[in-house]
Amino acid sequence: MIEQTLFFFAQNPLLMLFAVVALGYPISKLRIAGASFGIASILFAGIALGALVMAPGLDAGLKKDISKEMKLVYELGLAVFVYAMGLSISHSFWAAFSREGIKKNAVVFLVMIASTCFVVLLARTMGFNARYAAGLLTGSFTNMPALAGVIERVKSMGAGPVELAQPTVASAIAYPIGVLVPMLIILVSSKVFRVNLREEADGLKDYQTGHHKLEVWTVRVTKAEAEAMSKRDLCRAGRLHVVFGRVLRKAELLLPGPEFRLKLEDLVTVVGSPDDLIQVEAMIGERSHVELDRDQSALDATRIFVSRWDVVGVPLGKLDLANQHQAIITRVRRGDLWFVPDGDTVLELGDRVRVTTRRDNIEAIEAFFGDSYRAISEVSFLTFAMGLAAGLALGQLPIPLGHGIIFKLGFAGGPLAVALILGRFHRIGPLVWNFPYSANHTVRQFGLVLFAAGIGVISGEGFRAIVSQNAGVLPLFLGAALLVCFVADSLTMLLGHKLFGIPLNIMFGILAGTHTQPVVLGYASHHTGNELPNMGFATVYPLATILKIVLAQVLLAMIR
Repeated sequence: MIEQTLFFFAQNPLLMLFAVVALGYPISKLRIAGASFGIASILFAGIALGALVMAPGLDAGLKKDISKEMKLVYELGLAVFVYAMGLSISHSFWAAFSREGIKKNAVVFLVMIASTCFVVLLARTMGFNARYAAGLLTGSFTNMPALAGVIERVKSMGAGPVELAQPTVASAIAYPIGVLVPMLIILVSSKVFRVNLREEADGLKDYQTGHHKLEVWTVRVTKAEAEAMSKRDLCRAGRLHVVFGRVLRKAELLLPGPEFRLKLEDLVTVVGSPDDLIQVEAMIGERSHVELDRDQSALDATRIFVSRWDVVGVPLGKLDLANQHQAIITRVRRGDLWFVPDGDTVLELGDRVRVTTRRDNIEAIEAFFGDSYRAISEVSFLTFAMGLAAGLALGQLPIPLGHGIIFKLGFAGGPLAVALILGRFHRIGPLVWNFPYSANHTVRQFGLVLFAAGIGVISGEGFRAIVSQNAGVLPLFLGAALLVCFVADSLTMLLGHKLFGIPLNIMFGILAGTHTQPVVLGYASHHTGNELPNMGFATVYPLATILKIVLAQVLLAMIR
């Protein structure tokens, strides 16, 4: 019965793919000591089922078909995942890169150089040849493009079938270790460094895309130095992120525009985080017990979904809502987070905005922003396909680095690079590149699931072959991979968090980026409960990819 079931899976690879997902996903929800493996459970389920289905007695042609189809699946999943992720974090990526990108990439550079030297030392100590060592490096850092580069390099050296198989064997054994060890490092790091991840994330103003909660205070202007101060002056003076909602001046409710000036005894509603509101109170006056935001006699507030394409990708300063539409956006909700906007804020499809305006103007404002839930659930597959196709094409461009080494961005690097560029510009003419947050999140998860399941099934066959043919190789390479990953990941956290002072929430993404491993990134985001790891991942991913491809081929020449 079991053999018949496994053979049925072998004849139906698509069914096997979703059987892997169905087996792994429930396991991903199990928590052990307060933690879970998340999407990585699907990877391990894929390895297990792949090892059972791709048995030695299975027809060679059928094995080839399964491998070919699963290769397409994991490449598709990886490309879709990184493209959607690149769009979602492009704004934070460019902002973070301009501030601390050099430090983050310096961590990866130092770690990869040190790790390559460590692999050379292990190879000479344990008697590995150069091909095994190169496979160990690519597998420990879970980089398939680097392994492909090694295989092509070995082919060009006139190697036979056995020599060609050696880097693949080493990489297949090391690959799960390259997923598991960084996840364990992430699990214990907050305890080792004694960091409360939630508190750290809440305090990262320069990285934050929002807050879980915003407050509204009514403040009475009592300080003379605050008179004639606009919101822009206030924010610039204190590096604050707040917005004025409405102003009561001599019994008249006013809607303050960007250049509105305060006067003594004004009552003004201020929206922002509690820390920012405390600073506002200290700068302009004192908090009032009057709940001005509840006065709906002249002005009212409503929540509206942004679903109209014409307002997406345009800075709020250009929309000039206060003067052109007699309205002010006091806060924006994107995903699970709230943030206060400014003139440079660019709205995205699916944002939920809270707008203050005249009561008789609400319908007009709803029409202006669209306010269609159905519309924000849709994806423009025209721009999605155009952007992804451009990324895949870029990924296949050969870049010669000299000495016979050819570099390609691949199925991940190409789409990520294009997404980060398109996401920064938001739109080109009528083409809007971003798509709604909810849709983006779903697409990312689906891509990650396909990648984990596909690469898991392919790896399963290699594990079975290695264990059955030469079981002694397994503990040797497993031990070597454990050493490489533990040393590299510990060094990453020490350099980044302790030496360079990079926040732990960001460091988890850098650790995942060092391994160029989306499964680890998914676990990091699950563990932190926020998207800060994505910023670290996207910043270091391009350099990490290039270094692995180059260093793995350099390693071939270092060991004789």
